[in-house]
Amino acid sequence: MFDAHDFFKKRFSGHLKEINRYLRYILNEHIVFAMLFFVAALAFYYQQWLSNLPEDFPTAWVLGLVFGIVASLSPVQTLLKEPDLVFLTPVEHLMGPYFRNSLIYSFVIQLYLVLIAAAALGPLYFHTYPERGTKMYLLIVVVLLIFKGWNLLANWWMLKIRDVSVRRIDTVARLILGIAIFYFLIDGNVLLAGVSTLLFMIVFLYDWRVSSRQAGVAWDILLEKDQMRMQAFYRLANMFTDVPHLKTRIKKRRWVARFAAKVSWGQDQTYDYLYRLTFVRSDYFWMYLRLVIIGGVAVWAVPNIWMKIIFTLLFLYLSGFQMMTLFHHHRTVMWLDLYPVRTELRSRALLRLLRKLAYLQTVLLVIAALISSSGDWLTALSVLGVGIGFNVLFNEGYVRKKMYA
Repeated sequence: MFDAHDFFKKRFSGHLKEINRYLRYILNEHIVFAMLFFVAALAFYYQQWLSNLPEDFPTAWVLGLVFGIVASLSPVQTLLKEPDLVFLTPVEHLMGPYFRNSLIYSFVIQLYLVLIAAAALGPLYFHTYPERGTKMYLLIVVVLLIFKGWNLLANWWMLKIRDVSVRRIDTVARLILGIAIFYFLIDGNVLLAGVSTLLFMIVFLYDWRVSSRQAGVAWDILLEKDQMRMQAFYRLANMFTDVPHLKTRIKKRRWVARFAAKVSWGQDQTYDYLYRLTFVRSDYFWMYLRLVIIGGVAVWAVPNIWMKIIFTLLFLYLSGFQMMTLFHHHRTVMWLDLYPVRTELRSRALLRLLRKLAYLQTVLLVIAALISSSGDWLTALSVLGVGIGFNVLFNEGYVRKKMYA
């Protein structure tokens, strides 16, 4: 007899083992140290920013927007695999306990978002509303948990609907209503918060009614959603270790590739062309862009010259550490072994690309430092000197040693 509850426990156990295997590589000492330093520096300047917060700052809008997004961001993770489309369909009528456990797991695994949002925005709330006690804020967090559970159920019901536009409109409607509810609640307008909640419940009940009219489970949609989330995790893990489950995803991005792929023709430029296209057409491009933007904002935001230098070193290190994994990106492609090109040119080509990316990021960080310091050239030159020095030591020392080991 098929036991759905026991089946979920086995699937859940295997899922945890796989996640933990890759988390050991992702949360290494380098990343943990960088994250701790970044959070500590952010908390320090957050307190300084709060002390100079203007009276007309839209705290209710900020908290309402963040809490509304956190409540609406409630995906369902079912842990399904491709063979389940064949072997579980005959026992679909017995899968109730499995899907119920999946909903509980999905809710629990997303609680970290609630904790992070509540902890991060708590100081802002108490600074703006000092007359309100802790109980009021805790009540808002409890409401956030309730709405997150309701959104999770609504998302589960809507996964039976195959029309993508209907699911998208439903998600946007619940998102807007969630933002409105938390805005009015934090702003103290209980009446409008109640009206918004009533409208949300109408949408919620509509989702239930539409779902109840659908026959069976849309197995292919559930599998597609789960695979998308796991592939996102695999892409993250692939930056730190070999992930055999990763499916290669390429985007042409002609507007970038046309510029990046301009190299002189010749055998010695073969790998330059390959790595440039690989960078702009893969996830490395957006990862690099995100680190450049976040690093630029951090350097621009902190007023202290030493903190600007530290943030420059931190984000140059993070970018370089992530980009050097490009060397192993084509490790499973046998065609590269057939190139009539010397293998040492591969390492040289990647080093050239890493140098260019590092110096480009350094220049952008210098510009951010120059803007934030109102044209103080001493600050800009300090950031520039530290950036150049780090790039030389990192690329010519650490990266070269790793690739030629």
